[in-house]
Amino acid sequence: MFAVELLILVPLVGAALCVGVGRLSARASRLASLGATIASAGVLAFLAAEGIFSGVALEGWRVARDTVPFWDLRIDGLSAPLLALTALTGLVAVLASWGEHNRSSVHHALLLGLQASVTGVFLAADVVLLYVFWEAVLIPMYFLIGIWGHENRRHAAMKFFIYTFAGSAFMLVGILMAVFGIGQTDISMLVSGRTALAQPSLVFWLIAIGMLVKLPAFPVHTWLPDAHVEAPTAGSILLAGVLLKMGGYGLLRLALPISPGSFAHAGIVFAVLGIVGIIYGAALALVQSDLKRLVALSSVSHMGFVLLAISAGTERGIAGAMLVMVSHGLVAPLLFLLVGQLYVRTHTREISRFAGLGVVTPRWGSALTFGALASLGLPGLSGFPGEFLSVIEAFGAWSWPMIPAMIGVVIAAAYNLRAVREVVHGPPAEEWRALRDLDAGDLVPVMLLVAAIVVLGVCPAIVLNMSGDAFATLAELIAGGV
Repeated sequence: MFAVELLILVPLVGAALCVGVGRLSARASRLASLGATIASAGVLAFLAAEGIFSGVALEGWRVARDTVPFWDLRIDGLSAPLLALTALTGLVAVLASWGEHNRSSVHHALLLGLQASVTGVFLAADVVLLYVFWEAVLIPMYFLIGIWGHENRRHAAMKFFIYTFAGSAFMLVGILMAVFGIGQTDISMLVSGRTALAQPSLVFWLIAIGMLVKLPAFPVHTWLPDAHVEAPTAGSILLAGVLLKMGGYGLLRLALPISPGSFAHAGIVFAVLGIVGIIYGAALALVQSDLKRLVALSSVSHMGFVLLAISAGTERGIAGAMLVMVSHGLVAPLLFLLVGQLYVRTHTREISRFAGLGVVTPRWGSALTFGALASLGLPGLSGFPGEFLSVIEAFGAWSWPMIPAMIGVVIAAAYNLRAVREVVHGPPAEEWRALRDLDAGDLVPVMLLVAAIVVLGVCPAIVLNMSGDAFATLAELIAGGV
């Protein structure tokens, strides 16, 4: 179906329009980017009528597959939830950049290019195409950080590029070993022909390294805090919202299916890395003085739950990993959006300089409190179902050694509530008494994310229904071990 291709083509055309009409006015480029993100969401809504959000797999346009080498797109239960997340965060990122005046047309074009590249990763049914889109993601993100970032933006952009490119190099070697060993580039054919691999464990770990860097897992996470802190608000929104999800998606789409037998040894490694990431990220977040760095390091902790859930190797464990990824893709962008809105007004992110913002800016303070509660996993909000499933399934697989993961849950409550207490509560600081609260334009992207967080928290079955039997099929592969 050609509409599948439109999920990539619409933002790419929108990016070209942004640059073209940007010569007329900055407002025209902003409207073009907004139109492109809305149109992308509209295409996804059209495809929903074909059943993609009910677990139905949908192939891309046959003419394109027959004409362009390696071009093969497919929506299924693993990609559908993340495609919906990409459409939402893409719209939020554009709205968050509405006031950007520094080369705004190029800025919005890069946002759309980034959305198209990430969408391509989630749609690619051919391993060569997946790798092309995987690498394409680096380009717009590098320039977003390096040009529109903060004081140390060039260092952060280069660190982001080096780490993720190095991880991709390992992944490429693993992909080439799989392709030459099996003789296919189609991902489903690679999975069905996996018994032909001479060194399946080596292939698994080479591919997994690239995914773990992108996730990011401890100890290859150190690029993330700098990238988040120095990135512009829209960059942080897309980085937290969808780029990190590429790592978890890649493990589920490529590494585990191609070599499920390796999971017998990899599972416990993932569990240990997950627990260390959960506790380490939360502990570092607890002692941060920079509000944005606190949110950035919390991402390391939350992504630890993804690894912990995958380590169980069960249907519910994989479901928990997907729920954590989607939830984090909503909550972290909300917090980064709020921190960015505060920074625009105050030009500082130092927690010690704030107090009483709940009185001065009640709408902003309420939104931050809501985001913090969602981040700590309050029942009824999106963070709870996935983290609960992750811990339960990991405990079922590995028993008592998984108990330390609960320490991270406690620390998460501590750093989130500490941020709310020091920033929102108390007597207002004198220098911020005249601070402007969120207006209607600021509230639109905030409320989009708030609504999604509530809906997912109350009804996590929405994501599970999107996935159909994808989780069960993957769990059967892992259980088979061949």
